[in-house]
Amino acid sequence: MIGIRIAEIRKQKGLTQEALAGKMEVSPKYLSSIERGKENPTLNMLINLADSLEVDLEQIFTFIQIEDPKRRKALLDSLLKKADDEQLKLAVKMLKVVIEK
Repeated sequence: MIGIRIAEIRKQKGLTQEALAGKMEVSPKYLSSIERGKENPTLNMLINLADSLEVDLEQIFTFIQIEDPKRRKALLDSLLKKADDEQLKLAVKMLKVVIEK
């Protein structure tokens, strides 16, 4: 979720991954990995991100409700692709409870 939020803020600021990575003095590949949830940024990296995006650190942790159904489905697809078998089993159970109540 943090990676998705970082990408969302970056896009709102009109920055490409390359431009933000340049401001942060990291590789675009590393920033892309953070945004895709493949890398877990350290606290120092999160502070660097917030400073480079010119936002308070708390804004990175503020998850805005996604209103667009296409974006919601894309987020679910993204999360499901990252899940291992046990996580998928749990996700199915949870979704069944929510959808079939």
